[in-house]
Amino acid sequence: MHQEPPFPVPPRSRVRAFACAVAAVALVTLTAATSPPDTDTRTAADPAAVVREWNAIATDTIKTSLGPRPSGQAAIWEGFVSVAVYNAVVGIEGGYSLYKWHERGPARASSAAAAATAAHDVLLTYFPAFKERLDTAYADSLAALPAGHTRDRGVDYGKRAAARIIELREGDGRFADVPFTASPAPGVWRPTPPAFQPFIDTWLARLRPLLLASPRQFRPGGPPALSSAAYAEDVQELKAMGAKTGSGRSAQQTETALFFSGNLVAQVQTAVRDRAARHRLGIAETARLFAAVNASAADAVVTAWDAKLHYGSWRPITAIRLADTDGNPATTADPAWEPLLLTPPHPDYVAGHTTVSAAVARAVTGVLGTSHIDLYVPSEVTGTTRYYGSADDLNRDVVDARVWGGVHSRTADVAGCRAGTRVAAWALEHYFQPVAKDGTQPSPPTRAARQGGPAEPKCGDDTD
Repeated sequence: MHQEPPFPVPPRSRVRAFACAVAAVALVTLTAATSPPDTDTRTAADPAAVVREWNAIATDTIKTSLGPRPSGQAAIWEGFVSVAVYNAVVGIEGGYSLYKWHERGPARASSAAAAATAAHDVLLTYFPAFKERLDTAYADSLAALPAGHTRDRGVDYGKRAAARIIELREGDGRFADVPFTASPAPGVWRPTPPAFQPFIDTWLARLRPLLLASPRQFRPGGPPALSSAAYAEDVQELKAMGAKTGSGRSAQQTETALFFSGNLVAQVQTAVRDRAARHRLGIAETARLFAAVNASAADAVVTAWDAKLHYGSWRPITAIRLADTDGNPATTADPAWEPLLLTPPHPDYVAGHTTVSAAVARAVTGVLGTSHIDLYVPSEVTGTTRYYGSADDLNRDVVDARVWGGVHSRTADVAGCRAGTRVAAWALEHYFQPVAKDGTQPSPPTRAARQGGPAEPKCGDDTD
């Protein structure tokens, strides 16, 4: 598949003013980690605030529209909005290569107005039922900017940036009828209790990625054979540590499982907004961070769903209840076994949560050039917040959480984590790169620079 090369945009030394203040989300600490610094105070000249604000609006719109849907679909929409905002901002501010676009912004245009317009227009296109609230938020964003040609030029460019993304995504496979045709057999996925829902959003497995060449580009090798010792170890761990009652989990391990049992994509957005605000990233840097994180997360979802559809492996609740059919003498059936968490309606291998969280962690380290991710991640489920200083720690907790929740095998978790890391690493080698000072060529990192950068995040006990 042919990929259009990113277009270099020369940097410009202008600072856009955005007068709208954004209230930071109040965070409650879970552990002894210090609470994040107060980010409520905004200066009158905080142009990056508009990017954070519209990320919050996008997250609320997407979450409200989808509801408690146990799917990675939310990451797709976040990706669409983020790359449109990125183009709208970078096309004016410069410094980084545009995403699949060649149209630079006009001179003396407001990148804040462009960002708000791009986010508004993309959201309105895909979520027209939210028109009233989106239009109101958009009017407020523009009212906070000085009226005149600068704002008007920014609005016009933002509209073109949104239209470009909408055009690129036409015919991308969204909502296509993609059947799961595998017949029930040992090791093969089938609907799980209590709701026995069909495989949800199978179209994600065939969706044209935002960055990758194809959904299967980073498809991992298959899960272990039912007859293998590795498979038996997975089942035994799940049976002991993932059970709803009578498990071997500690209170802290149960809390970890619950902490990551909700809307992971929304958790990520809150954490990245807070991180960008505390470190006072500029508008171009903030737009780039969100684009890298959310485009990588979107393609991580596609990668995970591709593997789920391709391998179609059964979930722990099925594997444990029907262990007497797997042909493995090291497993024993427990027909009454229940997991701590409700099992989502899609196959085990690979885990969507770990694929997405690893892609996010790798995108953050890649963009910021440090393995110290410095993220405060909140959980609506537990009402607490955890501080993650390193990508390794975040990956480890998400891998463990899905095992301790009884919904994924450790093999599926680690394989997903490795795949997500690879997705984001590849993405950052091909997109969102700084441009040369003369503006004529992108400036990809040299081999020596890549080797001297932050180490690749690990996946729990993964040492490969």
